[in-house]
Amino acid sequence: MAAMYAAAVTNLLDTNIVAARTDRSPSNSSDPGRYIRAGGGYPDPWTRDAALNCWGAGSILAPAVAGDTLRMVCDVRADGRRIIAQDSQWWDQIIWVIAAWQHCLVTGDRDFVAESYQIGMDSLDILNQRHFRANIGLYAGGSLMQDGISGYPHPLNEPDSTSTFVLDYPASHEIMCLSTNAIYVEAHRALADMAEVLGLDPGPLRTAADRISGAVNEHLWIEETGLYGYFIHGSGDLAGTLDRHQEAAGLALVVAFGIADKRRADRVLSGTHREPYGVVNVWPHFPERFSDEYPGRHNVMCWPMVMGLFGDAAARAGRADVVYETLRSFQLLTQASDNHFFELYNPVTGAVDGGWQLGKHWASEPDQTWSATAFLRLVHTGVVGIRYGTGGITFAPTVPEALGALSLNAFPYRKALLDITVSGSGDRVAAIELDGRDVTAAPVQVAADLTGSHQVQIRLTRDSR
Repeated sequence: MAAMYAAAVTNLLDTNIVAARTDRSPSNSSDPGRYIRAGGGYPDPWTRDAALNCWGAGSILAPAVAGDTLRMVCDVRADGRRIIAQDSQWWDQIIWVIAAWQHCLVTGDRDFVAESYQIGMDSLDILNQRHFRANIGLYAGGSLMQDGISGYPHPLNEPDSTSTFVLDYPASHEIMCLSTNAIYVEAHRALADMAEVLGLDPGPLRTAADRISGAVNEHLWIEETGLYGYFIHGSGDLAGTLDRHQEAAGLALVVAFGIADKRRADRVLSGTHREPYGVVNVWPHFPERFSDEYPGRHNVMCWPMVMGLFGDAAARAGRADVVYETLRSFQLLTQASDNHFFELYNPVTGAVDGGWQLGKHWASEPDQTWSATAFLRLVHTGVVGIRYGTGGITFAPTVPEALGALSLNAFPYRKALLDITVSGSGDRVAAIELDGRDVTAAPVQVAADLTGSHQVQIRLTRDSR
């Protein structure tokens, strides 16, 4: 795993932090322009990839650049206030808030808390007016990882259309997807946490988050399958009907964000379909268009970004078996592509493969940043279990037995560098020591104001709870 980790860090820090064009440089940047690009085939950032990359690892390993990247995907209104970029991919833009709050917790930047709260609240106000559907209690729009029509079944797909972009299909504007609504839940919670830090009332935001979470469980959960559906149709003859395809990103996020209770989370993690090389974006194949021989680009394909989300969710649920399965899938895919992180892979053969869409076989772009940062998130917050809070770091590891002892050397946290070692396996913590001192029961194991180099030793036990 060490070689894969090193390759992921290289992908982020050496390959995909690049100089910004003058017109894209954030106006308040101390650096005249570096940012985290989407990958080798995508020179500019956009909201979704910028948020996922900063949330995944950018804010930890390159905090100044991550802050600038997050600002870069915002628009400046006539009154001088920033909002999340109002581009054509509006449905999941609120993911920016989740990344911004993670950035605040990692860096301790109080000014960015205030800035992010204003940006998030102003942007959420627009989204509430345009896309919240009060009759169901969910937000309309496409899913997190499916911006192409190959990710949606008939009748959303209109066979005579020649556009790949999902919003060029009118019915897609009104669907209510699992992944996107999970993001709205967590974004409301992040804004509530920001409000609390700023001395404002977080209550209305927490109430809204609970209501959306409740609507997800009410309208998207399928008891007989033990899974959540993909989306609810919002228009036409099918309005109110649940599409029962599996959406792996959405299934991961409802577990990671605690929308699914433990019973449901265990069923989701066990019941989500796997292909030979891991979970896929949407299962099963849309048979009128795709198959094992012609897999759809956003349908039955292995996107490491989604796989990383799923593995991280498994770690948060204490499912070391699923964590190992995900790490193994990452290892097989990246080894086959010479330790590079591509955009997507064939789920049956493991080959680099961009899949099919509208009769065209697409490329899988090289050096895809969110593939690498998804793996890094899986290691940092999943396996090692690093949890960032306003007062410092706590740890909740989930380590598969086959991994053995783990270490992160000179791991950056604000003004400190941490040598973190984890021994044992499972998810039960026996002891945590900071520089030889037992801090297992402390409110935080690493305080936010710590400076210099320190040793963190975590010991796990497989004893029953």
